[in-house]
Amino acid sequence: MKVLSIVGARPQFIKCALVSRRLREVGQEILLHTGQHYDERMSAVFFEELGIPEPEYNLGVGSGSHGKQTGEMLVGIEKALLKEQPDVVLVYGDTNSTLAAALAAAKLNIPVAHVEAGLRSFNRAMPEEINRVATDRISDVLCCPSERAVAHLKAEGIVEGVHNTGDVMYDALLANVEIAERKSTALSELALTPCGYYLATVHRPRNTDNPERLTAILSAFEALDAEVIFPVHPRTRKKIAELSVRLTNTKMVEPVSYLDMLMLLKHARKLLTDSGGMQKEAYFLEVPCVTMREETEWIETVEEGWNRLVGADRARIIEAASEGFVPKTRGNAYGDGRAHQKVVEVVFDFVERLR
Repeated sequence: MKVLSIVGARPQFIKCALVSRRLREVGQEILLHTGQHYDERMSAVFFEELGIPEPEYNLGVGSGSHGKQTGEMLVGIEKALLKEQPDVVLVYGDTNSTLAAALAAAKLNIPVAHVEAGLRSFNRAMPEEINRVATDRISDVLCCPSERAVAHLKAEGIVEGVHNTGDVMYDALLANVEIAERKSTALSELALTPCGYYLATVHRPRNTDNPERLTAILSAFEALDAEVIFPVHPRTRKKIAELSVRLTNTKMVEPVSYLDMLMLLKHARKLLTDSGGMQKEAYFLEVPCVTMREETEWIETVEEGWNRLVGADRARIIEAASEGFVPKTRGNAYGDGRAHQKVVEVVFDFVERLR
């Protein structure tokens, strides 16, 4: 079995780590990095920490408009596919890298396997929603992280090739949290005490590109009763610099590695975020999450009481962050920690049936 796996952004590096390792144990994997995330702190450090093999291809696409970025990826991915002639193309999540890879493969009649299929925010204003819906429509193998994701696909008439494998990000966290405890120095370097701070991430264009929303979010951070540690995406830092805001309770730091982020999250009082992946990681680590969006793909985290949706409303952010919501238990909505093995099994079985 020859698989060409395509990644491009921080969450995909985390998702692919254990899957790539298992793929190389049972077959041949070619790894292509589109370069969508190219900063050292957003890319290379994740490959090093997670033991991801050096990509055979790195397109170096970088940032740009959706059309420019996706178009350049299509060209580069198509060249790699024509050269490698894989049995299947494996894509992750909902980024422009995901969509470009799925389109390039489908137009060359190469089967597509989608890890994290079936997610829906039901907000078509989100580029990620367009990417995931389109990718699911042209995928042959759909690896869902939950039963709800399976149900979403069924409601859209997609039932063939659908599997509930569980969430590979849960596997990655289980494999790395103890390593992070031993190796990470983030808490000591930032002089933090467990539960003595909030952790925040903000990167979605709906929040960063709207001055009113971004100002409201930062104003809420400033009003909280403990320091806010804010690893800042380079793009977000530029947007903050354009605002007339003075931050005293909010400590902006450079993007941190995966292991450092696990430790910062594990010991935070609460997480304030607009990230999909970090909502899940907070849930896995049983850290209450305040999501600065109006909707989420990870509705199970809300239903179980671990996550509050507050949008960019200053008062709601402060109220949710200050309120002591800590559910007594956490369910197993996203599998048993063997998702990476199940993904490889269903992809392998699909290729064998084709043969």
